Amino acid sequence: MAQQGNDIRYLTPINIDTKRKKYCRFKKARIKYIDYKDADFLIRFVNDQGKILPRRITGTSTKFQKKVSRAIKRARHLALLPFVTDLLK
Repeated sequence: MAQQGNDIRYLTPINIDTKRKKYCRFKKARIKYIDYKDADFLIRFVNDQGKILPRRITGTSTKFQKKVSRAIKRARHLALLPFVTDLLK
């Protein structure tokens, strides 16, 4: 007969994923304007192929994601950032 109580044992411990909560770095730092001429800052929001990272990965809000994408597109047009590349970072 089984023991009374909540004495459940597992062979391996249960892996509980403790993910860090994503936050908008622009709201936290109170940044209002994203400068398209600052290529070193904009390169954080571009993957190694030159594609713009989605907000589900970066954690930015919708408002600032639109501003980031507009700034990246302007920087690409002025040749501050490449459109397509291999191993940008």
